[in-house]
Amino acid sequence: MAHIVVIGGGIGGLPTAYELRHLLSSSHKITIISNQPKFTFIPSLPWVALNLISLQRIQLEIKLIVEKRGINWLLGTVTKLDPKIQQITVEDEIITYDYVIVATGAELALDAIPGLGPETGYTQSVCNPHHAQKAGQAWSEFLADPGPLVVGAVPGASCFGPAYEFTLLADAILRRLRQREQISITFVTPEPYLGHLGIGSMANSQALVTKLMAEHNINILENAAISHISSDTIYLSTDQTLPFKYAMLLPPFRGPSFLREIPELTDEKGFLSVLPTGQHPDYPSLYGVGVVVQIKPPEVTPIPIGVPKTGQMTEAMGIAVAHNIACELGEISSNLMIPTLEALCLADFGQTGVCFLAAPILPDAITEKRRKAIALQGKWVSWSKTAFEQFFLFKMRHGWSVPWFERLALQGLGLSLVKPLLRSD
Repeated sequence: MAHIVVIGGGIGGLPTAYELRHLLSSSHKITIISNQPKFTFIPSLPWVALNLISLQRIQLEIKLIVEKRGINWLLGTVTKLDPKIQQITVEDEIITYDYVIVATGAELALDAIPGLGPETGYTQSVCNPHHAQKAGQAWSEFLADPGPLVVGAVPGASCFGPAYEFTLLADAILRRLRQREQISITFVTPEPYLGHLGIGSMANSQALVTKLMAEHNINILENAAISHISSDTIYLSTDQTLPFKYAMLLPPFRGPSFLREIPELTDEKGFLSVLPTGQHPDYPSLYGVGVVVQIKPPEVTPIPIGVPKTGQMTEAMGIAVAHNIACELGEISSNLMIPTLEALCLADFGQTGVCFLAAPILPDAITEKRRKAIALQGKWVSWSKTAFEQFFLFKMRHGWSVPWFERLALQGLGLSLVKPLLRSD
């Protein structure tokens, strides 16, 4: 009997545990460890931050949905990982594993910029449930006493979609409340141009996003580096200043502290370097899934930024890892699998939305092209995001990872999640 531990109960950890349970016999033990009691559908947090939906709508009690499916559940914070002796310390408890899958998501590097973040700084965030709720409270106060609104990201950020969503959703709300003419909106980003998204050369995304921002009279600052923030002013490295009454700025990500403290396990930001199979190159029993995995940017930008890891990419990593562990345990006879890293992202902009499709997310190193790259606009995108949110929550309630009909639908879009490992990979 093997003991497989999944650290993290989010979009990476929970589906991966379900896929493991589907592939492995009951003789193998699966444990999820998470410092959060609830699963949260993170892509919907911009809606929570703008008080468009309740947080409860996108959350599930993890204990209630996993234990009845033969998955052990432990609520607690991992304080130490020893990959040499294959042990995890969860506060005062030591757990031994045969395989561990790190799917924690990222730690927010709010200390990267003085004044950043809601706890010790002056800005809001939509990167976790607690921050989204605080942002919603601050948004209500802002509507009662409005002023300049600034939205964007700081140097080192890697997930820009929520900033675009927040900007255009806020614009739609303010127009509906007939307050838009009183409030200036500025979008500030370290991306070299709008619609870069951390991946570059993404079809017509630059033109499409630039047109949307212009149509909504949103001030743009591209290739901009925020240096520090005071209670009412954002300072750029160019000495330009942006006064604000409300600011939502996405921070940089880094790996969790229990990984960063292990010498030579991660890169300088704490992200796991993994082989195409998801395994760490030095520790075959250690796997990584999702945001915690290192993906190098396709290009060097004037201001450092990272590569986003979308929900679809994260699920694909989890499916590949679960498959490969099942192969190692002799539960299935098959080639090892690797994730295709193809990304489909739905961004709700209020009165419209944009669907971004990048297959794969990183362009070919030689041709600088992707097999497929599309950016489509329409109201249908907003409806589709709502529908997918409810579908994903349905999957998590019923113990599914990516069911056959979802994979079939992705194939209809020309997308795949995993592929067999070839020697060239």
